[in-house]
Amino acid sequence: MVVARLSDGRLVIHNAIALGDGEMTELEAWGEPAFLIVPNASHRLDARIYKDRYPGLRVIGPSGAKTKIEEVVKVDETEPSFGDDSVRYEILGGTDAREGVMTVRSKNGTTLVFTDALMNMQKLPGFGGFMMGMFGFTGPKPKVSAPARMILVKDKRALRADLERLAKVDRLARVEVAHGTPITRSPAEAILGAAAGL
Repeated sequence: MVVARLSDGRLVIHNAIALGDGEMTELEAWGEPAFLIVPNASHRLDARIYKDRYPGLRVIGPSGAKTKIEEVVKVDETEPSFGDDSVRYEILGGTDAREGVMTVRSKNGTTLVFTDALMNMQKLPGFGGFMMGMFGFTGPKPKVSAPARMILVKDKRALRADLERLAKVDRLARVEVAHGTPITRSPAEAILGAAAGL
């Protein structure tokens, strides 16, 4: 889960996860939850919790995943405008409009927020880690995983081109991923490496 605060204090919540009451209170102290991005059909389960707590929340989801997301919560918008140039959400090319990426610009640089299209999971211990490696989830470098290529990617060339474009965004400082650790060291090179592996 990643939360971006707009200049007027409203919050954009990306890939919401269930939190305890204390953590929700802390979130509310930071700003008004106004937008909820459900990034794809596989990351929709906790969206209802947020919509129930914040009925005015605008739910955003990619058009290609809208039907599945709406099994849990109604999608209000597929192409949102937050009224603030510092936060942007757009659909990733090559995913058949089933996943997007959030861009957050701040004084510290630009952050790109991915969900399943880009992972950064290193080798994990034990049998579970072995199986994750066998199925292609883990690896020494950020990548578009084998499961993502099978389930999410419809046009590898289009996704590769979009990743190459995103690697060139102004002042890129950080890449957040839903699976694995944030990429803060040479993020542009990491994205380009993942694109080349498609």
